[in-house]
Amino acid sequence: MKKITLLSAASVVAIAGCSVPTGTLENQAAFGKASAITQTAQLADLTEYLKQLSAQFRANVPTTVNFEFNKSKLDAEARRVLDQQAAWIKQYPLIRFSVYGHTDLVGTESYNRRLGLRRAQAALNYLVSQGVSRRQLRAVTSRGESQPLISTPGAERLNRRTVTDVMGVANARRRGTGMDGKRALIVYNEYVTDAGSEVVAE
Repeated sequence: MKKITLLSAASVVAIAGCSVPTGTLENQAAFGKASAITQTAQLADLTEYLKQLSAQFRANVPTTVNFEFNKSKLDAEARRVLDQQAAWIKQYPLIRFSVYGHTDLVGTESYNRRLGLRRAQAALNYLVSQGVSRRQLRAVTSRGESQPLISTPGAERLNRRTVTDVMGVANARRRGTGMDGKRALIVYNEYVTDAGSEVVAE
């Protein structure tokens, strides 16, 4: 069992409500400068946290769902993979995830772009049906045929896929994010050890 350093839940909540500082440091008063520097540091920490979380997601669950030729319907294997994704995603109510749609190279570029989006939407809808908050998910504009795993002009199942990954942090100031003080304390106690700076990744 390895340990990875992550932000505390309190830090994630604080960062989730932040936006990129506007203006330049030179134009801000001393307090504004300190605030901008703090926000910049928080954003750097957040970027590293999201990278670690994305790596942990990819290591713990399959991130790819495959499709039959010219279809966006989920088969039993796709639903099994998405069930695992949903269980993992629900552990992180303030983290947003993206679902990217892909196709093989058969068909026109415009048709494949639309097909990829239908596939991403199908995966997203299934995750929601399994209890994932819709606010946590985004079906990113389809990547269509632009990123094949197998370079072939023919039909290739491995290219017909959706990929789910960590995208960012939901805005904690929005209503209904589910992160009040009690929820934050539960998350903190659940993931942070006595040292206060490490969580255990199983």
